[in-house]
Amino acid sequence: MIPISVFESVLRNALSPIAPFLDDESVTEIAINGPGEIFIERKGQLSRTDASFTSVDSLLSALRVVAQYMGRPLDEMHPILEARIPDGSRLEAVLAPIAPDGPAVSIRRFSKDRLTLAKLLQFGALTEDSVDLLKVLIECKQNIVVAGGTGSGKTSLLNALSSLIPKGERLIVIEDARELQLQRDHVVQLEARPPDAKGKGAVTIRDIFKASLRMRPDRIVLGEIRGGEALDLIQAMTSGHGGCLTTVHATYPSDTLNRLETLALMGGVDLPLHALRMQLASAVDIVVQTARLRDGRRRVTHISEVLGTDNNYGYRISDLFVCRTARPRSDGSVPVEFLPTGALPGCMDVIQAHGLSIPSSMYNAATAGAPGRSQ
Repeated sequence: MIPISVFESVLRNALSPIAPFLDDESVTEIAINGPGEIFIERKGQLSRTDASFTSVDSLLSALRVVAQYMGRPLDEMHPILEARIPDGSRLEAVLAPIAPDGPAVSIRRFSKDRLTLAKLLQFGALTEDSVDLLKVLIECKQNIVVAGGTGSGKTSLLNALSSLIPKGERLIVIEDARELQLQRDHVVQLEARPPDAKGKGAVTIRDIFKASLRMRPDRIVLGEIRGGEALDLIQAMTSGHGGCLTTVHATYPSDTLNRLETLALMGGVDLPLHALRMQLASAVDIVVQTARLRDGRRRVTHISEVLGTDNNYGYRISDLFVCRTARPRSDGSVPVEFLPTGALPGCMDVIQAHGLSIPSSMYNAATAGAPGRSQ
């Protein structure tokens, strides 16, 4: 058995062309488009570097070390690699034949310093009133989906929101590859396993999810919904497992529900569409939408409540907080405000039953006649 320290040393040497970026805390993404084309992201902006690998073989060699370190196959029959390198960064690599111009690699880096809600407030990603609302919703065990595009800060926000979960609760975290660093003590981390080179030994998100229901979870946190496990989560949400949190790729609150609907249909269950929509609308309580603005900043753009379906089984969504932007300034920055819409949560009876209250600014907006927005 080769010691992990040896693997890490070999991998560090193999990745030496990008080692300076792996050591740079300001770098959030490393994109490798073949051996001679390497980009990095800082503050949401991509720039090309002078770094390069000596050849395709040297880049492939580094990727094979990663695959061996993770115990995953990597060859022409298995040209996609999802892995986590020793410093915790997430690596996604695609090889020939599906990448004919050479290996394409993306390394998502996560800060060693946990991103807290205090820091998000400092960065302007949220406001104090919106955090107060989210705290109330989480304490009331509303099921929350954090949605957004690639690189919009979904995982970081979910990590920060975990600090609002009441202490003493048991959290079961399920992920494809471990990324979440929940800010609570009683956390059970579970991770899916892909099949080996012979196609055996796979443990899917769905397998783990079903097992987690018998592990006495107070809350289930699903790192990201990408397939049929959406149906399992919906069923859990509607059968007494409140307070679930997850992320999904979507660009707008209404798109989030449509995306979850599509993923649930991948679960292989023959369920009428109207029945699925009613279950989904009953399961998901809140959508927290994130986005990356044109100036590279990541922020929350919507906190929206799902109110069920209408007579035609369309989703009824009420925006509680909305981000409003103005024209970019001369320096490229985008002025934004994150304000209550005037709509009050439909779950007010649940909030009051817990002895909690929403921010006064929401009442003020409602009294002032701010246009509550429904989708």
